[in-house]
Amino acid sequence: MTSYLLAPRRVPLALLVTTLAVAGCQQAPSAPESVVAPGRAAATSAAKTSCVDRVLAGMNDTQRVGQLFMGAAKLPTPPKADLDAMRTYAVGSVFLAGRSTAGVKKTRTLVDSLQKSLGKTVAGQRVGLLVSTDQEGGQVQVLKGPGFSTIPNGKTQGTWSTATLRTRAQGWAKQLKSAGVNVNLAPVADIVPASIGTANIPIGRYGRQFGSTSAVVSPHVTAYVQGSKSSGVLTTPKHFPGLGRVKGNTDTTASVTDTTLTRTGSNIAPFRAGISAGAGLVMVSLATYKRIDPKHKAAFSSLIVDQTLRRDLGFKGVIISDDLGQAASAQSVALLQRALTFLRAGGDLTLTVTPRGIPTMAEGIRYAMRHDPKVRTLVQNSARRILTAKQAAGALSCTS
Repeated sequence: MTSYLLAPRRVPLALLVTTLAVAGCQQAPSAPESVVAPGRAAATSAAKTSCVDRVLAGMNDTQRVGQLFMGAAKLPTPPKADLDAMRTYAVGSVFLAGRSTAGVKKTRTLVDSLQKSLGKTVAGQRVGLLVSTDQEGGQVQVLKGPGFSTIPNGKTQGTWSTATLRTRAQGWAKQLKSAGVNVNLAPVADIVPASIGTANIPIGRYGRQFGSTSAVVSPHVTAYVQGSKSSGVLTTPKHFPGLGRVKGNTDTTASVTDTTLTRTGSNIAPFRAGISAGAGLVMVSLATYKRIDPKHKAAFSSLIVDQTLRRDLGFKGVIISDDLGQAASAQSVALLQRALTFLRAGGDLTLTVTPRGIPTMAEGIRYAMRHDPKVRTLVQNSARRILTAKQAAGALSCTS
């Protein structure tokens, strides 16, 4: 078994060269004109430079790349080896994974310890973590216990009025905020047609969807995002461009294929609604979409990530992957290449439930940065978007 705790200087050169060549096969997203050159502050004075740009300019390459990862902190007690890997590679976000009945106060104690252990001070400013979890409801509710409501599944939520859902989402988000969680990996924006129903294993089987039509799902996504945002919690519509018509689960099935969804179909509408409502992140799936890009899984497709989500929908926030660590559908891409390939496709934040794989993935990006200026620019752009999300979530606030 390959060791995931691989020191940077020990990564085989041949593998790194392969990473750069293979992961570079897709055209990288173009850089905006406002990019600040790596390692330098903006040309304006410090007083006029944004908090985000000042912090970004003060980061070294390890810290910038570390911002591009969200590693799992497995409940109830995150393994020391996982935390060590995230600390060494300056990982900037964590995902509370598993199941917990500890309640709000004990969860807050854990989150505060993670913030203290993994947060960084850069350019004299404290850069905290994005702390996320899956708090959809039904069978997908990680945090329970005193202070947390028992949340019904999405299908039940979809029967409520949008005003009711907005109010309840506001309350659930307030509970998360009290527990130190500032990102919810919800809502599910997938549409599961009534004709498929529970035959749709990842979503329909568990009733995770708001409904079977865009007319139902879109306004409920809007209400959920608005309610959560009003309590200071960022939301993450998922799984772009939609998992409602597939049969297999990308977590457990190596090749999940959709043959119906398109770049302009009704499947896009709930994501557009979530973006318009102010979603801070959008999660991209690991299925292959034959009518959009038959050659690449969504998270590794520049046509889906950069062209469709970033450009067609105009999303300016953080694009996060579905799990690129343990998921069966991610295994077709070598570990060394996964985060880099996602980055080249237009993604920002790599989610992994196996943090001990982060050193290998991070080193793939760091090597590419040293040999390809385009990758350095992509890292800079993504780190800026993530820091901007942190500022919105209260995890970054410059004091001077």
